[in-house]
Amino acid sequence: MAQHMTQSATIDPYVQAELFRRAALLGARPGRAALAAEIDMIRRIARQNGMMPVASVAQILESALARGDMGPLITGWIALLREAINSERQDRFAGDSYVAACSVRLTG
Repeated sequence: MAQHMTQSATIDPYVQAELFRRAALLGARPGRAALAAEIDMIRRIARQNGMMPVASVAQILESALARGDMGPLITGWIALLREAINSERQDRFAGDSYVAACSVRLTG
C-alpha cells in the first residue's frame, strides 16, 4: 500500500522569514515586470525548500500576471501567498488546498 506524505518537513525559519519579507514588499514593486521577477524568486526559493503551497500560489500569481491580471485579484492572491508562507503544512496536499483556494478567489 502506498503511503502518502502528510507530515510536513521542518520549515527553515530563515527561509520563511525571507519569503515573508519578499511577499510583504510585493505591493511596493513598481510595474508588472518587477512584480513578476520578485514572484518568480519567491517561487524558486519555495520550491528549493520544499514549501509546496508557497510555490503553487506563486506559480498561479505568475500566470495571472502573464495574462495581464492586476488590481484586487492580484492583491487577494498576494494575501493568500502570505498565508501559505505562514502555514505550518508545506506538503503537496497543503499545496493542493492552496491551489483550490486560488481557484475559489478567481471565480468568487
